[in-house]
Parts: sequence; C-alpha cells; structure tokens
Amino acid sequence: MKINKSIALGILLFFIGITATFGYEYRKLNEQVQALIIENKQMEETLDAEILKDYVEDLPEDLREYSIDYDSWTLAKEISEYFYEDSDGRFKEEWGHFLTLAAESKEIDPFIVYELLRVETGGTFDPKTVGPETMYGHAYGLAQFMKNTAPWIAEMAGIDYEEDKLFDPYYSIQLAVTYLDFLYHQYGDWNYALTAYHRGIYGLEQYIYENGHARSWYAVEIQESAKDNELLVYDE
Repeated sequence: MKINKSIALGILLFFIGITATFGYEYRKLNEQVQALIIENKQMEETLDAEILKDYVEDLPEDLREYSIDYDSWTLAKEISEYFYEDSDGRFKEEWGHFLTLAAESKEIDPFIVYELLRVETGGTFDPKTVGPETMYGHAYGLAQFMKNTAPWIAEMAGIDYEEDKLFDPYYSIQLAVTYLDFLYHQYGDWNYALTAYHRGIYGLEQYIYENGHARSWYAVEIQESAKDNELLVYDE
C-alpha cells in the first residue's frame, strides 16, 4: 500500500514535533532536578553549620578555642566521619571533630593522634580504659595518662585538672595533643616524640642508649598507620 507523500511528511513532522517537545521537557526537567540538587546541598551545608555551632556551644568553655571557622569544621567533619567508620563506630564523630580541630591548631597531623589513641586503648577507643598496674600506678582514659603526669600536662594546656576528667574523651584528647605538641617541639622528630609519649622521657633516653635510635615499634606503627589512613581519605 502506497502512502501519500504529503501524509508521510505530516506524520514525520508530527513525530519530530513530539520528539522536540519531549526533548525540551526533558531538558527542562533535568535543569529543575539539578537546581534541586544544588539547593539541597546548600541546605545540608547550612544545617551542618547549625549543628556544629550548637555542638560547639555545648562544649566546656575551656575547649571552645578549637571552633575555628566553617572550612575547618568541614575538614573536621570529613575526617571524623572516616574515624567513625574506620573504628566501626567506636570513635564517635563528635570526638573526631574535636580531635581534628585541636590537632590542626597545633599543626599536628590528626591521624597521628587518632592512631595513638587506637594503640593506647588496644583498638577499643573506650574512654573508660584503665591500663595495667605498673610501679608508677595505672594509666587512664583514651590517651592513657597517669595521675603523676596528667596534672602538669593539664597546666601546660591551661585547663583545670581533676582525676575524673581523665575519663572524659575531650579532656583526654586535649591532653594528648598538648603533650604531643610539647614532645615534638622538644625533639623535632616524631620517632622521638612518640617513643617518649609511650615510654616517658627517661624511657626514651634508655631506648636510644640500648638501640641507637628512637624508631620504636610504637612510633613506627602509629606513623605508618596514620600515613595509610591519610592516603585513603585524601585520595578519595
């Protein structure tokens, strides 16, 4: 059966018109979707800022100095989410926010502090951790400070010392950052600083005397794990 050319042309133009209409509607719909995505992202960022602002206001006054600006909070949020996932939820995101800001304020790699806390608590990240008894007593909290060293580190940090605060994760983190900052400025080398954190300053001297270097298993494990984690976060 032959189709009249004019009819065929009409049918063709009809389908072209439909295609063009649908194409226009699709583009218009796609633009609306993209606009909604952008708007939603902006709303999420605003909400994040408000949540973090409320969080900072709930911190003790002597810990608020680390609430710097939104860009700092954004970085802290990204890193804290990684800490939370890496620890299977044991290291809370709020702790990660504070740790990152506290570490960055001292120009310390937050991954170094995180890995130190992992080792110190045997991977549990339990703020109620009590270390084994030694000739000097027990070590307490996330950062495993002893009662004979914690007071002067708290004084160095400019915060009040109370024994019960050693079980406060934020307090432990601040003490850890303060002490690491002191040790790193003392030696200018993370092998020295971390080994001194683990063994004490006198213990560091003994270790160097016996081994001829400061690269203890403790210092090496923390630095290597920190570097591996940084690659996972910053290469995403």
